[in-house]
Amino acid sequence: MKILITGGCGFVGTVLTQSLLDCGHEIVVVDLQWFGNYLPQHPKLKIIKADIREIETVPMEGVEVVIHLANIANDPCSDLNSKLNWEVNVLATKFLVEKAIKHGVRQFIYASSGSVYGVKEEPEVTEELDLVPISDYNKTKMVSERVLLSYSSAITIQCIRPATICGYSPRMRLDLSVNMLTLQALANKKITVFGGDQTRPNIHMRDMVRVYHHFIEKGKNLSGIFNAGFENISILDIAQRVTDKIPAEVIVTPSNDPRSYRLSSRKLLATGFEPRHTVADGIAEVIEAYQNKGLRMEDRYFNIKTMKHLIETGALKE
Repeated sequence: MKILITGGCGFVGTVLTQSLLDCGHEIVVVDLQWFGNYLPQHPKLKIIKADIREIETVPMEGVEVVIHLANIANDPCSDLNSKLNWEVNVLATKFLVEKAIKHGVRQFIYASSGSVYGVKEEPEVTEELDLVPISDYNKTKMVSERVLLSYSSAITIQCIRPATICGYSPRMRLDLSVNMLTLQALANKKITVFGGDQTRPNIHMRDMVRVYHHFIEKGKNLSGIFNAGFENISILDIAQRVTDKIPAEVIVTPSNDPRSYRLSSRKLLATGFEPRHTVADGIAEVIEAYQNKGLRMEDRYFNIKTMKHLIETGALKE
């Protein structure tokens, strides 16, 4: 099968691309590579360094499935440039799905975000609840979902709302809670927790990749919106789980981020998907990467720091 992955050089995209290649698929990656390219050469892999807003650079010939991961990821990065955020996260999504339909692509899988729910007090946040996005980033994800679903009569649309992802990737991120707190403990013997009481859902990288495999295999038999998160735990609880493995002091400070919700993935589980990995596995992977792969607290592993550097050097332009 020929699959197009936007953002295939990213945190999830790198692991997903390699996994799909291992299954024998032909993969085309379109990525601007702001954060580098960690994909090894492969006879069935074509990597195009391009901006997805320039839709003419995105090839669709022969593509059966589009997995759309490329976006300005997380709140701080989106706040850097609102115009760029809306163009990449929403306008480019519209361009992509329209071109996919024009070329007869049968399936479009979109990486949305569980953060679209905002602050929720319900014991289980299901796909039917109202969305209350509280940041520019959250809003672009919500709008992109609605744009895509408006085309659902012409192409199978599957919008995945992932929890916060943990675990190792060759294109590592340390601005995600489990990964960040684990490396803080390793590097500093101290963990800084902002707030701590907020409950957040989590999903391991390998299960996130398996979710995309699951939807590719199900094809047009599944459509719509699906949550993907399996461990709803507080930030402070994550810190405590880390200190169970790495002795470290936990420092709690006030937070200006009120997002708190318990994601329910019953709808996804009802399709036959079963999670296999945990937050504990994510903590163990970060420890292993620190001890054996040279992982350290570097700016390149933080999206906001990398994007600020790109802006300062003129490498990132509107």
